[in-house]
Amino acid sequence: MSDLLVAIGLVLAIEGTLYALAPQSLKAMMRAVLDLPDAQLRVAGMGALAVGVLVVWFVRG
Repeated sequence: MSDLLVAIGLVLAIEGTLYALAPQSLKAMMRAVLDLPDAQLRVAGMGALAVGVLVVWFVRG
């Protein structure tokens, strides 16, 4: 359970850093994402999921 809380904390820290350092770039990226088709977002999400699982598997395995 503590690993999950650490992971959530890291995600919040990284996202917070990005919002603090480059808010205009993130807004532009969000606008661009709204224009993407759902299928492309789904594929990107599955790719990110796969990379995340592989990273955890290699680090913890």
